[in-house]
Amino acid sequence: MPFLPFYIPRHKQLKIVIVGGGYAGIAALVTLLRHMPEARITIIDPRLHHLKITHIHETFRYPLDDFLVSFSDLENRFGCRHVCTQLILNDCVLQQCQKDGFIVVNDEILAFDYLLVASGSPLAQLSKSDDIFDLNDFMITAGSDLLNRQRDIHGSGEKIISVIGGGATGIQFLFEIAHFLRRRKFEWKLRLIHGEDRVLNQFGVGFSEYTQARMSELDIDFYPNTRYRGQAANEILLEESDTGRQFKLPSIISLLFLGKKLDIPLFANAFGQVVIEQKPLENIFTAGDCSIYNSAGSNSMTAQSGVRKGMLAARNILRHSGSLKLLEPYFHRNLGYVISLGPSDAVGWLALEGNVVGGMPALMIKEMVEAQYDLLLTGTDTYLV
Repeated sequence: MPFLPFYIPRHKQLKIVIVGGGYAGIAALVTLLRHMPEARITIIDPRLHHLKITHIHETFRYPLDDFLVSFSDLENRFGCRHVCTQLILNDCVLQQCQKDGFIVVNDEILAFDYLLVASGSPLAQLSKSDDIFDLNDFMITAGSDLLNRQRDIHGSGEKIISVIGGGATGIQFLFEIAHFLRRRKFEWKLRLIHGEDRVLNQFGVGFSEYTQARMSELDIDFYPNTRYRGQAANEILLEESDTGRQFKLPSIISLLFLGKKLDIPLFANAFGQVVIEQKPLENIFTAGDCSIYNSAGSNSMTAQSGVRKGMLAARNILRHSGSLKLLEPYFHRNLGYVISLGPSDAVGWLALEGNVVGGMPALMIKEMVEAQYDLLLTGTDTYLV
């Protein structure tokens, strides 16, 4: 069994409930079983599959099934249990769980030694119709299938697709769609609508300059400082941010990538324990997009931070159950970030945010990071603490 610093076991078989089977939840699962193989772990998640959501834009090239791992497979692989249900937790429920040592799920009482809340954050949403799609649609339908269906509906000839949102997710979809249209010889055009003056504005200017240059090469129309107001009857309604002037443009569909919205965050101390009314709940931890740690570590809503928080929370659960109870603070800072710009290009930063890397070097970094997580799904941990 691998060595875990500051961990002197007192139990061989902890009962642990993990709410959320995304990146943080799976990272915690693997870490817990790596150091305590006899642990009895239950994952509560409303889906039948763990989705590798950082790959979802690639469904214009690969089947959606390539990025799904069924929870039944994870049950067989790791000896855990999956309960398929949606669980809403608030401060009152968590305080009661800490007091009782159990949680009620589908009329079943699940006793636990520790509870880890690793649920994600919901996507920001606007009203939708048959010609409006968002990330939730791509979670159940491959991008290639979705656009092929639209071609069957709208026929051949020049059409325009509007992508709303120039953040990381919107940009990755934008480039995958552009290359898909070229491969399939669709006579369709793309436009990007973004509320800021440049794409990827959460990063340095180098990101934007590189990406917008590639957009020009692919003949993608760009409308900066423009707000989306709606899509109907093959038209999109837009508004200029500066003047408030509204106008319409032809558009057969709108694809909304508006980012994540953290409605009800869970606050935690530096060790990952949930804090309510300035008091830590000793046996309830949190990780992933739903969590905000009071520490110097990264609270970004990314898979990278989710994995690191999940691992740290798992290690601290074990330490808290041991004899020393000496917990590890969360200090992880993102080591880099890479955004795919289609099958053969990417842009990112490594080590320092100003160190912008483009082209094949960035693509290789991205593939290495994704391979590292794929190994984790098999139970092989190659992450450095």
